[in-house]
Amino acid sequence: MDKRYQVFVSSTFADLKNERSNVIQTLMEMDCIPAGMELFPALDEEQFEFIKKVIDDSDYYLLIIGGRYGSLSNEGISYTEMEYDYAISQGVKVIALVHGSPEKLSVEKVEMSPEAQDKLEKFRNKVTTGRLVKFWNDARELPGLVALSLPKTIKTYPAVGWVRGNQATDNTELLKQLNELRQENDKLEKQIEELRSSKSEILDLARGDDKILISLKCEVVNNGGIEKNSWQQKVTWNNLFKCIGPKILNGENENLIFDILSEY
Repeated sequence: MDKRYQVFVSSTFADLKNERSNVIQTLMEMDCIPAGMELFPALDEEQFEFIKKVIDDSDYYLLIIGGRYGSLSNEGISYTEMEYDYAISQGVKVIALVHGSPEKLSVEKVEMSPEAQDKLEKFRNKVTTGRLVKFWNDARELPGLVALSLPKTIKTYPAVGWVRGNQATDNTELLKQLNELRQENDKLEKQIEELRSSKSEILDLARGDDKILISLKCEVVNNGGIEKNSWQQKVTWNNLFKCIGPKILNGENENLIFDILSEY
């Protein structure tokens, strides 16, 4: 069954239009479904709630970091960082493509505010710490990085993906498996019922201080003849096992155990 994976592309927007275009084109050529800020180029708090749902529906999260931190939310955090934090919190696998030399970018593609530069640096450190990232310096490098990184991520961390409706409704194999499971379930239920029945029989067995009636026979030599006697004796199971139990545990032979039982 052929799958298509949805990849959420996250980045600042105005300064990375060409970069995003190259990445999205590559994703479509790889039969993936790109999703991201193209839905809402100008984000606000209400639209971000919709973006979270799109991330929930995505199989992978691809982050592109250039030289800008991006527009801020009411919390003072850029929407790009908020998207990243949300993807991490939801366990979506991340592919990070970080510009290797943001100081070499043109003025219109970098942050001029020292505060924004500081936030960008902290965001870069967060993304690159404890995570494998790919560094780029030219937009033309991004398609190759995506083509190398995404298949490896898919192989290492397989996701649910999407399938065509007509493929999803072909459940012949699934129905076969369900029928086999149903038959196995019926078999197990029958075994359980048999065990319940045997358990009730076991519970009816004598034990402990319950008495058992033993039939006994002996032969006695009397006046040159043999006198045969027989009688019955009641004994509790506790006393019986107290007599022969230690010998059984010690592995004594059967004849010795019978002799001990006869003396008792």
